[in-house]
Amino acid sequence: MAEQQNNPPRFLVKGQYVKDLSFENPHAPHTLVRPEDKPKIEVNVGLKAQRLNDEHFELVMNITGHANGRERALFIVEIDYGAIIQLVNIPEDKMEQVLFIDCATLLFPFARRVLADVTRDGGFQAMMLEPIDFVALYAYNKNAQSKAAEATAAQA
Repeated sequence: MAEQQNNPPRFLVKGQYVKDLSFENPHAPHTLVRPEDKPKIEVNVGLKAQRLNDEHFELVMNITGHANGRERALFIVEIDYGAIIQLVNIPEDKMEQVLFIDCATLLFPFARRVLADVTRDGGFQAMMLEPIDFVALYAYNKNAQSKAAEATAAQA
């Protein structure tokens, strides 16, 4: 009991980095000469974690954005933003939740800033993503996994 009080559950971000970054401006300079009033923007967010050793994990947040005008694509941006996370005194059955909710929430503003900078540097208004509810995203993904497993079991 005293050991747990001296070593409470926690996570430490040991490092953050841009693992991969891509920005495509396929129709420049034409899209910049006559900019669209309200482009349609689609954003997808994904998370992936891999265990590096007993306590360390790599968490990678993938964010992909597509901006389309009336007639053509304006830009495509994709980032894989990574972090090395150390989980200390966290039960094995809670690690996924801590990584995909708590750690993702902490990393998101940094990935968002990189996306805003690269879209602004590409000649467009900075793409400022709204905050993401990683609790709801985690629950949605768990529900989807559960339904997929049920569908697979029903086919067997």
